[in-house]
Amino acid sequence: MAQKDSLNRVPVEKLKLPIKSPANIQHVLVLPIIARSIETGWSFGGAGAATFHLKGLRGRDTVSRTSNAEAVALYTTRHQFVTAINGSIYFPGERFIVNEQLSYSSFPDEFWGLGKRAPDSNEEAYSFKQYYAFLHPQFLVAKNLFLGVVYQYQRVFDINYEQGGLFDTENVLGRQGYHVSGLGGSVTYDTRNNAFSPDRGAMFQFYFDQFAPFLGSNYLYTSYVIDLRRFIPVYKGQVLALQALGDFNSGAVPLRSLAYLGGSSTMRGYYAGRYRDKNAGVFQAEYRVPLFWRIGAVGFADMGNVGPELKDINFQHYKYSYGGGLRVALNQKEKLNLRLDYGLAKGGSNGFYLQLGEAF
Repeated sequence: MAQKDSLNRVPVEKLKLPIKSPANIQHVLVLPIIARSIETGWSFGGAGAATFHLKGLRGRDTVSRTSNAEAVALYTTRHQFVTAINGSIYFPGERFIVNEQLSYSSFPDEFWGLGKRAPDSNEEAYSFKQYYAFLHPQFLVAKNLFLGVVYQYQRVFDINYEQGGLFDTENVLGRQGYHVSGLGGSVTYDTRNNAFSPDRGAMFQFYFDQFAPFLGSNYLYTSYVIDLRRFIPVYKGQVLALQALGDFNSGAVPLRSLAYLGGSSTMRGYYAGRYRDKNAGVFQAEYRVPLFWRIGAVGFADMGNVGPELKDINFQHYKYSYGGGLRVALNQKEKLNLRLDYGLAKGGSNGFYLQLGEAF
């Protein structure tokens, strides 16, 4: 589903600039990375990241949430390479927000076929290379309400797979390589009090993208995403976090644009892409508890399903996972946490995740 991922980092020092800057920079991080997920195994690389507040005409903005930007390059024990630049920029007064991501990946991966009934015995290895761009500017139109424009571009090439295998027998679109380009819009209502680890508030977001030949796309299809989040303070810093996420597609949807279950952000314990189809829906709940010093703990449970039609997102052959983990506050003021999670999934699969930031 949504592609949001993170890294293991520790703060270094504040950057002190000798000239007047339009941003009040909180922390700059430049450091090596060690991360882990079941899709990549161990990852090694480096990252540079910054958290900051943009200045308004009257000086520092104390209303807006903290902006962030990062650049990362990783190589994994499964011979995967990923490099990315991404971030979220909150302009003074949060009248304007920009989310962006640019990435390149060379990625050996696994495929089990399409649908909720794809058996474990189907597993086939394949590999691909990909360029990806995502741009999402949003404009404040009322208190906590934003309208936005969404643009996505994806080029997938050098796909290597078993001839006559699942990709051919299931006639998976895009298996020979392709590029897609889509333009759409968004509506977001956001009352969360923090960008990294909110402990109160909600976010309700809907966006769509129309991918079409006149935009330079090889395939004609429409993508719709609904993301509903609620953060409920319970007792002495404890938080109940809830999310319902839907990824729905209509038309000729190519391989890497299909909805899926699994990964470090949703349905932890399942391999990302273990189940793929045109549509997917997930509900997850997480209980977050501070323990001592910079340490916290969480317990989580998820359920979801995939299907070719909306009616297939039901309780027939539904999937679930559960687990727990620890949090280490790298930056207590900004609530930026190192996340260590262990998830167990229906059917016996499991995964350990070492990431930066909360799953949602």
